[in-house]
Amino acid sequence: MERTAEHAARPEAVAGALAAFGAQPSERRHPLVALAMVLPFAIVLTVVFGGWEAVITHASSVAGMMGR
Repeated sequence: MERTAEHAARPEAVAGALAAFGAQPSERRHPLVALAMVLPFAIVLTVVFGGWEAVITHASSVAGMMGR
């Protein structure tokens, strides 16, 4: 167990790495910014793996439950 603890990322090392890229870990990201970052990747995955039918099925079942 000691060996894995040696390789664990230290918080100050992570903060230093983030600072090198201009990010500050103490700042919180707005939810819409997070959505804008994730949405293109989610769309690509949906198209690549053909998940449109699953999205439509789940959306219609949620809409049906909300209508009750």
